[in-house]
Amino acid sequence: MKPLVVPALLAAILGTAAAAASAAAAIGQPAPAFSATDAAGKAVSLADYKGRTVVLEWVNPGCPYVRKHYGADNMQSTQKAAVDKGVVWLAINSTARDATDYLEPSAMAHWMKSQRAAASATLMDSGGQIGRAYGARTTPHMYIVNAQGVLVYAGAIDSKPSANPADIKTATNHVNQALGETLAGKPVSVAATQPYGCSVKYSGL
Repeated sequence: MKPLVVPALLAAILGTAAAAASAAAAIGQPAPAFSATDAAGKAVSLADYKGRTVVLEWVNPGCPYVRKHYGADNMQSTQKAAVDKGVVWLAINSTARDATDYLEPSAMAHWMKSQRAAASATLMDSGGQIGRAYGARTTPHMYIVNAQGVLVYAGAIDSKPSANPADIKTATNHVNQALGETLAGKPVSVAATQPYGCSVKYSGL
């Protein structure tokens, strides 16, 4: 290899890394754009909801923490309260196809329907592009994008990091709190919290 090739290759690698870093989700910055197909086969993109507040919920029905919130109707009631206020709620499944708890789109749609979920759409992200762009680490992992397209909240659904449904009633619902402040035109008082749940099963891991 010629000596001059190494700096060029290094520059290319660093440039790619810098581009990836600049696209990563960060509080107070524009939310990364994305497009995906929902569980019903419809194309959905974040740009479709320009001018509206959007909640992103990472979901995997095989996770006990997800079942905690759905089994207790906590996730559905949080979804419904948001949607009733005109908020768009996008559930995102980034589980890889080769994971044991991967669900085909039709099965994912059936599960959401069986749970009486109030999500606006359920997006399939088996390649993990959306999840990696946002840095989603757990199911659930929650994000809020305001009407200006800026990420204003990232973290847990609530303040009790357990799989016990009994803890829900004494927990602070961070999503409800952040949405209330956002919709009132106020800064989000707690913009980032530690997410908890099962690790997102990304492809290639």
